Amino acid sequence: MNIIDEIGILAISTRLQRLSEQLRKDGALIYKSFNIDFEPKWFPVIYTLHIKETLSVVEIASEIGYSHPSTISLLKELEKQKIISSKKDKLDERKRLIVLTLKGKELVAQMQPVWNIMQKALQEITDNQNNLLKAIEETEQNLEKQGFYQRAILD
Repeated sequence: MNIIDEIGILAISTRLQRLSEQLRKDGALIYKSFNIDFEPKWFPVIYTLHIKETLSVVEIASEIGYSHPSTISLLKELEKQKIISSKKDKLDERKRLIVLTLKGKELVAQMQPVWNIMQKALQEITDNQNNLLKAIEETEQNLEKQGFYQRAILD
């Protein structure tokens, strides 16, 4: 056990980041083992477009819960890889609509069986007495009611 593990709740952000990095690193290895050229950080955008098909930048940011600048950065990467493309909205010229390209759709088809394998492994990892996903959902709900900053400074 290291110092971060020992200090408990004060290091929750560090522990979650560490857990996230481990899952992303292993996720990348899983994709690579199936000969799929894919970065795990692209997952939320690709999966969202797979389900919703055509969305604006603002709608994607809202769906994945990322800031507008973070979303734009991911979209630029995906466009450079030719996984997504954008077109102007006919009703609102200022709006860009994002879709998966044929390459993007082929990538999703290739990844779907791997997602099933990953889902099963992740369920095994998180399905314990203190279900991680349920705890994260409860924590996110608490933060929606009142944020960390508000609780620490304003109370």
